[in-house]
Amino acid sequence: MRSEDSEILSVVDDQDQVIGQRRRDDVHRLGLLHRATHVLVFRQDGQIFLQKRGRHKQESPGLWDSSVAGHVDAGETYDACCVREIQEEIGIELEEIPKRLFKLVASPQTGMEFCWVYRLVTDLKLVLDYTEMETGQWFTQTQVDQWLNDSTEDFSDSFRLIWRRFSQCKKVDVVECV
Repeated sequence: MRSEDSEILSVVDDQDQVIGQRRRDDVHRLGLLHRATHVLVFRQDGQIFLQKRGRHKQESPGLWDSSVAGHVDAGETYDACCVREIQEEIGIELEEIPKRLFKLVASPQTGMEFCWVYRLVTDLKLVLDYTEMETGQWFTQTQVDQWLNDSTEDFSDSFRLIWRRFSQCKKVDVVECV
């Protein structure tokens, strides 16, 4: 058993209200609704950092994904999870919570997760946790658009949904579309 399987997550109802707690492996095996955060990390020049998930990961192994992503632990808030995951996965300690962009409703495409998506803009050096990801790289937003158009299968389901929603926000010239 992997250590992450024993993490305790909040189980939520279809309104994202906590109704219990279960081990992560049970939550996924049973398809229970739960919570996660995703962070889109941009540099000042507009490039976005994407991570390629580790091949050992249970969900979307070896696929490209959001800059940072993780489950909200039982008793943890979305915002606290966001800050924790940023530090764990890319080594940046934050004093402020990044901007919330939008929330995705739990669905098969999100892995039955309600997901708050955040945006962090930073030129700080990233320190990658290779136990969490295989690699990571900076891309222009045009490169991501083209790559998704040409090879959608290279990306996790949740990232495809997040990028589509983020792109819709950009088209109406609104970055924050809560």
